[in-house]
Amino acid sequence: MQTAEESSGPDESASHTNSKSCDRPAPGGSQAPPERAALIDLTAIAANVERIKEIAAPAKLIAIVKADAYGHGAIPVARTALEAGADALGLVHVREALDLRAEGIDGRMLAWLHTHVTDFDAALENDIELGVSGWDLEAAGDAASRTGIPAKIHLKIDTGLGRNGCTVDDWPELVGRASELESEGLIRVVGIFSHLAVADEPERPETDGQLDRFDEAVRIARDAGLNPELTHVANSPGTLTAERYSTGDRNRMTADAVRVGIALYGLSPIPDTPPEAWGLRPAMTLQTFISSVKEVPAGQGVSYGLRYNTTEPTTLALIPVGYADGIPRIATGGPVRIYPTGAEPRTFPEVGRIAMDQMVVDLGRPGLSDPDLGYLHAPVVLFGSGENPSVDAWATAAGTINYEIVTRISPRVDRIYLREDNA
Repeated sequence: MQTAEESSGPDESASHTNSKSCDRPAPGGSQAPPERAALIDLTAIAANVERIKEIAAPAKLIAIVKADAYGHGAIPVARTALEAGADALGLVHVREALDLRAEGIDGRMLAWLHTHVTDFDAALENDIELGVSGWDLEAAGDAASRTGIPAKIHLKIDTGLGRNGCTVDDWPELVGRASELESEGLIRVVGIFSHLAVADEPERPETDGQLDRFDEAVRIARDAGLNPELTHVANSPGTLTAERYSTGDRNRMTADAVRVGIALYGLSPIPDTPPEAWGLRPAMTLQTFISSVKEVPAGQGVSYGLRYNTTEPTTLALIPVGYADGIPRIATGGPVRIYPTGAEPRTFPEVGRIAMDQMVVDLGRPGLSDPDLGYLHAPVVLFGSGENPSVDAWATAAGTINYEIVTRISPRVDRIYLREDNA
């Protein structure tokens, strides 16, 4: 069976969880389920961790749980990932890592994007490893002087993405300074890393160039006397397509570790390739209920701007989620699967402009407000696994990527955590 291990909403009972694969919406129970819920399948996340480790072996797995675990909930996801075998956790901000430490999460952690007000002292006091690119190396060294705790450092080289990371020209100076601070006992360089720009387009040649520059950066660092235990460059797409970059007995892409985010949550980073191609299971199901149904004539305008008008008499269903819940206002025709009690489940496109709190579905014919058909109050799923619409379908409707769709689901949508209990 499954239990709702945790919930930020009013109900945590098993009666409000859904089936093992989250294919269908959660049924009602003795208490009312949340009006809007993101069901998070922790069993799927654990299985994804195990599958990614198989793909990347023998490389270690740094599970990326930044941005509240891409909207899935950093605390339960971090615990699940570590229990399933992840070797470390990746955060962007030190603050995110400190929040996990405050919840008693003891695994290895890396945070790599800092500002001048980052609490480096707290990072060292809480055994958080720091990615650095330039000025932040000195900040980490200063924190080590104040706290008496050597900073564990991952040096970042910009191999072509043009964002965070030391330039190739400045790299020898950075590693030289790191070597000096290491000899003074203020830091220990435990890693060297970079980030890929176009790994989600495996046919492009730029990735090979980035890997060449990364290998050269590691060589320069070792020649300067540094001895990092982890080199890591692969993101989710790089990890899943790593075989393309293999040379001889060494996999250039996976190196000593991989940093995997979106694939952890069962979503594909490669357009037109479903997650099932790699044995991954989507973890989030976004569910609500129809709040009203009504019969309307031909020519009825729908939502702001009246961009959609009915062509014949029909039934409109109101879905109580909108852009305040994280559904992009720009999305057009996003799929909504409806589970009426008196009819077979069907998927319908959203019509008209998405509002702050609601959207509309045209059910396609009149007469569906009949209570016996069970459309009023019927469960609906915007995206999930199995027969439900995919996150990618909503990404296409909004002209964006699946990363953005799950990450932006807002806090007013209750998270319900599902875990299969095999005991």
